[in-house]
Amino acid sequence: MHAISFIQDLAVIMLVAGVVTILFHRLRQPVVLGYIVAGFIIGPHTPPFGLIHDEDTIKTLAELGVIFLMFCLGLEFSLRKLFKVGATAFIAAFLEIVLMIWIGFEIGRWFGWNTMDSLFLGAILAISSTTIIVKALNDLKMKNERFAQLIFGVLIVEDILGIGIIALLSGIAVSGSVSSGEVFSTVGKLSLFMIVALVIGILLVPRLLAYVAKFESNEMLLITVLGLCFGFCLLVVKLEYSMVLGAFLIGAIMAESRQLLKIERLIEPVRDLFSAIFFVAIGLMIDPQVLIDYAWPIVVITLAVVLGKMLSCGMGAFIAGNDGRTSLRVGMGLSQIGEFSFIIAALGMTLQVTSDFLYPVAVAVSAITTLLTPYLIRAADPLSIRLGKVVPQRLSRVLSLYGEWLRNIQPQGEGAMLAAMIRRILLQVGVNLALVIAIFFSGGYFAVRIGTWLSEWIGDVGQQKAVIWGAALLLSLPFLIAAYRKLKALSMLLAEMGVKPEMAGRHTQRVRRVIAEVIPLLSLLVIFLLLSALSASILPTNELLLVIAVVAAVVVALLWRWFVRVHTRMQIALLETLENSRDHSH
Repeated sequence: MHAISFIQDLAVIMLVAGVVTILFHRLRQPVVLGYIVAGFIIGPHTPPFGLIHDEDTIKTLAELGVIFLMFCLGLEFSLRKLFKVGATAFIAAFLEIVLMIWIGFEIGRWFGWNTMDSLFLGAILAISSTTIIVKALNDLKMKNERFAQLIFGVLIVEDILGIGIIALLSGIAVSGSVSSGEVFSTVGKLSLFMIVALVIGILLVPRLLAYVAKFESNEMLLITVLGLCFGFCLLVVKLEYSMVLGAFLIGAIMAESRQLLKIERLIEPVRDLFSAIFFVAIGLMIDPQVLIDYAWPIVVITLAVVLGKMLSCGMGAFIAGNDGRTSLRVGMGLSQIGEFSFIIAALGMTLQVTSDFLYPVAVAVSAITTLLTPYLIRAADPLSIRLGKVVPQRLSRVLSLYGEWLRNIQPQGEGAMLAAMIRRILLQVGVNLALVIAIFFSGGYFAVRIGTWLSEWIGDVGQQKAVIWGAALLLSLPFLIAAYRKLKALSMLLAEMGVKPEMAGRHTQRVRRVIAEVIPLLSLLVIFLLLSALSASILPTNELLLVIAVVAAVVVALLWRWFVRVHTRMQIALLETLENSRDHSH
């Protein structure tokens, strides 16, 4: 019986969704909105009777919809795009998220809602909808304009910060409180996990996909992609992060493979099916009575979204050096909420920390702002012309001088090259250190299991810790040596720039050499102190630590060149994968 009622529900969902979306397409409205309306029509709150019987199974399928939505967002995101994103995207996204969380929280408190509802409302308002914006810009044929490219950049940064917000909210919801130490710890662990997952994933996954693609079977490639997607989501859940993060990350990893276009083509129908069920399931939860009771908050929150995002994103774009017209277009293009907001609202319900009214309110605000998006984008130009006439002459002169000043202070020629070189070195050092910290964290995480396994040969717990810590150090050596070499190159560069002959005279070379030696050694000392603090649970006694240090020094002396070679090969493999995907995506 269960199977028949499920098929009946699926038939109702697909038929009604089909009819409503055709209607919405004819009315030139976003299809996503059509799905939500379809869910509302067949939902349990809409008279005369509910057409859906097996809501639990539908909710499970809707969760698959979330996974596919986030996976496809990951496929569209790529590290290359992130590196191309300029200061505008980072400043605008950061300003927008901070301001909108604060505005949402204050609105919640003003209406007398509890702290959790207010906090979740802030997070719901923080992130704009990639799906809706891309669709609106496509329909308006503005996708290739400069402001649209800036909007895409902001959306990429927002997606990453959104993943962080979901991780933080999960932690706050479980502990019931928020402390700055906890926030830093969560963000630190999340960043570490993302860096390590991306580096290891980009080294392994594109090669596996290239191997499977050799068989020229779409079926094999699709099954492999789905297997990797669900397998990685499971791993992330086991590490106590959300499935959303797993789906997004594995998508971002696959975005670096040569098979990206083929994967997108294969996954699209699967995504369309499950994301349709996800948006219909959102519609199922809307209670008209809640919308009537909370009409006033919905109006206030909608206004806050439109005006808050116009202001925060527009200001962010302007601070980064864009002209007033472009900044306003960026702000008005990002003035809505969408799929991320539904995921955050659903998280609050799943963790049972938010009230029942918050989800329908979020959906209503999203629906209204989605409808407004194309009109806001169209209205940006006339509004900027009108504002240009209203703004006092003196103020507009000050604003244009600010733009000129920003362009003048940017490093040119050799300065820009040096800045880029320093940034690249620091990035490489950061990635190497992230891998080292991850190795020590893993040692601490699996210490009990490894200790149980070692107890057959080594009875003493202190000696077991020494073996685990020593093994972690040996595994880390290629990355530590690479970090040391990069730091040495950086300190030589800084010594060349900082110590001028007119300052040090005939001692110039000697002073430069001392700086070039001292900075890397001091950095290594700080790194070892940091590792000792992070791996305190498996840190052996001082005597054993000394033995490990001596052994490590001997290994480094004997195998230095081999370690350098191993690391270079890994780095080349990583860069090749990124280059290949770049060539292919062009």
